[in-house]
Amino acid sequence: MRKNLNAEIVAVGTELLLGQIANTNAQWISEKLASIGINVHHHAVVGDNLRRVEEQFRISGNRADVVIVTGGLGPTEDDLTREAFQQITGMEIVEHEPAMKKIEACFQKQKTAMTPNNRKQARVFAGSDVIENNTGMASGMSLSYEGSTWFFLPGVPREMKQMMTDSVLPHLQQLSGQETVIKSTMLRFTGIGESRLEHELQDLIQKQTNPTIAPLAQNTGVAIRLTAKAATDNEAAELFEHTKQGILGRVGDHFYGVDDQTLEEKVLAMLKEANKSVGAAESLTGGMFTDKLIAVPGASETCRGGIVCYDTNVKKNVLGIPEDFIWQYGTVSEECAAAMAENASNLLNADIGISFTGVAGPDSIEGHEAGTVYIALYDKSGKKLTRKFNFSGSRQAIRRRTTVKGYELLFNFIK
Repeated sequence: MRKNLNAEIVAVGTELLLGQIANTNAQWISEKLASIGINVHHHAVVGDNLRRVEEQFRISGNRADVVIVTGGLGPTEDDLTREAFQQITGMEIVEHEPAMKKIEACFQKQKTAMTPNNRKQARVFAGSDVIENNTGMASGMSLSYEGSTWFFLPGVPREMKQMMTDSVLPHLQQLSGQETVIKSTMLRFTGIGESRLEHELQDLIQKQTNPTIAPLAQNTGVAIRLTAKAATDNEAAELFEHTKQGILGRVGDHFYGVDDQTLEEKVLAMLKEANKSVGAAESLTGGMFTDKLIAVPGASETCRGGIVCYDTNVKKNVLGIPEDFIWQYGTVSEECAAAMAENASNLLNADIGISFTGVAGPDSIEGHEAGTVYIALYDKSGKKLTRKFNFSGSRQAIRRRTTVKGYELLFNFIK
């Protein structure tokens, strides 16, 4: 019989509160729990303070069926997860011999002396089920206390993910009596805003049942998350396909991929299919466009290279933009962007040239405010395109948005 469980995720670590690292663990765990039908009602982050960790554990244990704790299992004095839970429960903490042998073997293999505090990573609650850490040293644990099931996992993402996948998720599926599969997929779009996307699909969203339809705004565009409940993976796939076709019938011109596919991966595939190559002239973006493209495997087949022409002299002496042309139009102009794209195509022997010029800020240039951007495209067949944009945000945000917009324009240019 299916049992409804609500879960809470507690991350322990002052570095999370200081913003030194992002709490990506909670996001990943929530996604995995949703896939097996377990609701996450709360995320909590608490610093490395014994009293505050203990307080949070009391709160979480009182309101959740399942509590997953990440972090605070390391060898240092500020790793206090075990001690805080012991304050609540009075459970004995013992050294787990197999884990200790593994830690000692690791140091021996590295030919490094083990400091005494590393023994702490082999300490577990007496009577708990030890979760083996195959990618690190600190052991995990699972146990029941006052009606709640607790899991203690390291905060290192690769270690946490291995232990969640191998041990925690199967345990929870058995605990919940899960008889159905819950699957999610992402449909990704470019060149359309979240509000416009939602407007175009408003009636479908209002009538949603299974799969559910959730529009999401992201840095690289917008996405729709479809979530389906079904008896089998194949049945979920059929539900996805039916709903996907209804969505693409409305906004298919903006669709570029599913799940983890990136826009640059899609653009690269389109270039290959069209048997076209691309070269870039980058002033404002300083190589961002080319960097993202060559990060995709197989980019060497289509990417001829890029010229970072941030300085005006590089635009003149390397890219070949005449000095009188720059004096007449300026470097931040439609005319300069168009000339940069054409010259990049010729110099790099690329079928398509793309260029980026503008003002990242914070100061204005040539009378143009920060955020003024020109992107141009040139195809040796004679097709040309130049667009002006006004972006807001920090210097880095403007550069990132410009790069994404370049891929959007190239996506439509090739289509």
